[in-house]
Amino acid sequence: MGKGVEYQKMSTEKFNTIIQANIFLKSGGKIYACGTCIKSRNQESSETCPTSTLKDMYEIIKEGDKIVTF
Repeated sequence: MGKGVEYQKMSTEKFNTIIQANIFLKSGGKIYACGTCIKSRNQESSETCPTSTLKDMYEIIKEGDKIVTF
């Protein structure tokens, strides 16, 4: 299960993941969060970390020419 869905809780002064995510989103990027990962951490979907489905992931892979994961 990916810890990436916890980026809002893991932000630090040195590694400010909230600011970096906001810059990414404002520049047109989209964040897709694994629904299972969110639920397993007792989190709620949010505007900056929305729950996605396997169908969403399939569409990203199908339509994209490059995929970045972390």
